Amino acid sequence: MMPRRLATVYVTVLFLWLGLCGLSAAQETSSKHKPQVIKQSFGTREGRPVNLYTLTNAHGVEIRAMNYGGIITSLRVPDRKGVLADIVLGHETLEGYIPNPPFIGAVVGRYANRIANGTFTFDGKTYTLPKNDGPNTLHGGVKRTFDKVTWEDEALKGKNGVAFTYLSKDGEEGFPGNLKVKVTYTLTDSNELVIDYEATTDKATPLNVSQHSYFNLAGEGTSDILGHEVMLNADRFTPVDKNLIPTGELRPVKGTPMDFTTPTKIGARIDDNYEQLTLGHGYDHNFVISRKGGGMELAARVYEPGSGRVLEVSTDQPGVQFYSGNFLDGTVTGKQGHVYKRRYGFCLETQHFPDSPNHPDFPSTILKPGETFRSKTVFKFSAK
Repeated sequence: MMPRRLATVYVTVLFLWLGLCGLSAAQETSSKHKPQVIKQSFGTREGRPVNLYTLTNAHGVEIRAMNYGGIITSLRVPDRKGVLADIVLGHETLEGYIPNPPFIGAVVGRYANRIANGTFTFDGKTYTLPKNDGPNTLHGGVKRTFDKVTWEDEALKGKNGVAFTYLSKDGEEGFPGNLKVKVTYTLTDSNELVIDYEATTDKATPLNVSQHSYFNLAGEGTSDILGHEVMLNADRFTPVDKNLIPTGELRPVKGTPMDFTTPTKIGARIDDNYEQLTLGHGYDHNFVISRKGGGMELAARVYEPGSGRVLEVSTDQPGVQFYSGNFLDGTVTGKQGHVYKRRYGFCLETQHFPDSPNHPDFPSTILKPGETFRSKTVFKFSAK
C-alpha cells in the first residue's frame, strides 16, 4: 500500500500534469484558428448567383456576409468566458431576406435614413423619389436600393476580407448619375470589423451609405436590449417632427432622456414622457458626434452586463443613428426559429444627417464628378 504522503504527492503531480495537458490542448485548439475567407453558394436572385463569405480571425471570431444587399448574416464573438454567440439578427436562408422590411443586416443607400416628401432640389432641378415611409423616402427607395440588389463580389487579396461593388445607374430610384459603389468588410485579429465605403459618380448626386445590422450582445433572439448600457459620444442630436424628419435644430442632449454621454441602460428612460421619444416610439434619432477634429472618432460604446460583451463603434462620419428596434413587432422569425419582438435589437448606423439634401446648414452629402467618396467605420468587439 502506498504511504499517505506519497499518495498525496502522486495525486498532486497527476492533477498538475492533467492541467498542463488541458492547457496544451486549449492552446492547440486556439492555434487551429487561422484567419481565412471561405466562399460558398447561397442561392440565386434574379438569375444571378448569391455568394456567402465566411471570415474567421485567429481568435475564432466569425463574420458571414453575402453579396445580396451586402448583408451581414451572422457575427459570432466571445463573451467574458470565451463562449462564442451570434450577436446580429438575421436569417439562415436567402429567402428569409426577401423581402426585408426592417433592412436587417443590409447596406442601405443611395441615401441611408429619410428624405422628406421624397424630393430634393439641386442646381435648380427638383428630383422626385419613390416614397416608402409615409410621405418620405427611407434608405434609398423601393426596388433598386442597395439592400435589394446583388453586388459583384470578390475576396480581398492578402487580407481577411471581402469587397462588394455595385453600379447604381443614372435615374435609379430617382437619383441622378451613374454611381459606382464599393463596400469592403475586413476582419482583423484585434476583433474589429472594418467597413470601408468608396464611391464615384458622373453626375452630382446625394450619397449617404450605412450598415444596418441589428445587434443584441446577449445573443440574437434571446431577449430585448433594454438592459444594454450605451454611451454615445454626442452632446447634441437632431430632433424630428411627426414624420421623423429633422427640424434643422441641433439640440443639446443635456437634461433630456437623449443624454447618453455617460453609460446608461437603453431602457432606463425609453418610455419617458418626452416628445422626441413619443414621436420615435423610442430611440430613432441621429446623434451629432462630438469631434475633436477630422478622421476617426469614437461614436458609441455598448456593454451587455450578462455576457460582458462590449461593442465600440468608431467612424469618420458626422452622425450616428441610434435605433432601439421599436418597429420590430414579432412578425419576423429569424435564425433557429427566434421571433424578433419589439426592441430585440439595436442599430448604430454611422451616417450623415437625415434629410441633408433639404438642409443647407447640415454637412453636405453631395458627391460630384471627379471626386471620390471614402468613409470608414469600425466595429470593435471585446468582453469584460
